[in-house]
Amino acid sequence: MAWNEPGGGNQHDPWSGGGRNGDKKGGGGSGGGNGGPPDLDEALKKFQDKLNGMLGNGRKRRGGAGGNGNGGNGGSTNAFALPGIIGVILVAIWAASGFYLVDQSERGVVLRFGKYNDIVGPGLHWNPPIIDDVREVNVTKVRSLSQTKSMLTQDENIVEVQMSVQYQVSNPRDFLLNVRAPEISLENAMDSALRHEVGSADMNDILTSGRELLASNVKSRLQSYLDNYGVGLTLQTINVESTSAPAAVQDSFDDVIKAREDRQRTINQALAYENSILPEAQGQAQRIIEEAEGYKESVVAKSQGEANRFTSLLTEYQKAPEIIRERMYLETMGEVLGKTNKVLVDVENGNSLMYLPLDKLANKSSAAAEDSSGMSRSELDRVSRQASDALSRSQSTDSSNSIRREGR
Repeated sequence: MAWNEPGGGNQHDPWSGGGRNGDKKGGGGSGGGNGGPPDLDEALKKFQDKLNGMLGNGRKRRGGAGGNGNGGNGGSTNAFALPGIIGVILVAIWAASGFYLVDQSERGVVLRFGKYNDIVGPGLHWNPPIIDDVREVNVTKVRSLSQTKSMLTQDENIVEVQMSVQYQVSNPRDFLLNVRAPEISLENAMDSALRHEVGSADMNDILTSGRELLASNVKSRLQSYLDNYGVGLTLQTINVESTSAPAAVQDSFDDVIKAREDRQRTINQALAYENSILPEAQGQAQRIIEEAEGYKESVVAKSQGEANRFTSLLTEYQKAPEIIRERMYLETMGEVLGKTNKVLVDVENGNSLMYLPLDKLANKSSAAAEDSSGMSRSELDRVSRQASDALSRSQSTDSSNSIRREGR
């Protein structure tokens, strides 16, 4: 027979350790003096009584069956107090967990049940947890990305281009929601834009002077790609860090670049020589032109003067022909004979004798005399004496001849 069946011989709780009689107070709940385990129901009721005492909603139960009939209703009411307190505590914890702080460099994207709701700025905010999900995005950080690719140019040559890009997040909503991986999309778009621009240029331009233009074209094209994708990124700078030929043909390309530099240096030297010679030649040409203009003016003026002189002389000649003719003859002879160093002496009934004037020869310097005649001063003196002696003999001979003629 079970221990709790009615009429059984064992009318007590086997765990209580008490006697048969159940009229002892608290015998079943406290374990009595036999040291048995406490009653779980009694312990729970005592805990509820303490809570009710703290809340002021009931009175302590005194154990045993001697309580009044309201004890049952108070127990049922107090049974719902603990879950209510736990619920209030949970609600308080849930409400407190909704506060969050957004940093100055960040923006918060609020998702309500997974759908975009709002963007919040820096500061302290509250959103209902579990309902709203706030994702913070740094919008002031300058991010960077670099890549090195081998590409084919317009003239079918292969070049290696190393390029880096710096960018920022301009639209947090698009950055989080429009594209699954914005950085990967940026890398792919950068590769596409770079290949398009390199494929539209020659290798020489990419390796030398066209790097700045290449960076500018890639930046504008890449930004248009990002705007079309809606990734919420804005480019800051794009740098073409290096452009080179493949390693297998780098030496040959270096020789070509060196030859191009030598060519450019030679061109620069030629231009410098041109700039130095051309002004001098232009100055000489201008001087010759001015001299020709001056000669022209002098010749024209001289011709006009001679024409005017001839006209004036003709007028005077028409007035007195004989006088003008004699004057013109004397002026002409004086002009002609005045330019010669030789003197012809007219001897009556004799031959003409060429005579060198001693006064003009003495006025000339010895150096000029040596250069013009090839003779020294002593030789000139000797020739002068010979000419004087010959003139004296000629005069004496002429005198004797004249005397003879008179005697006859």
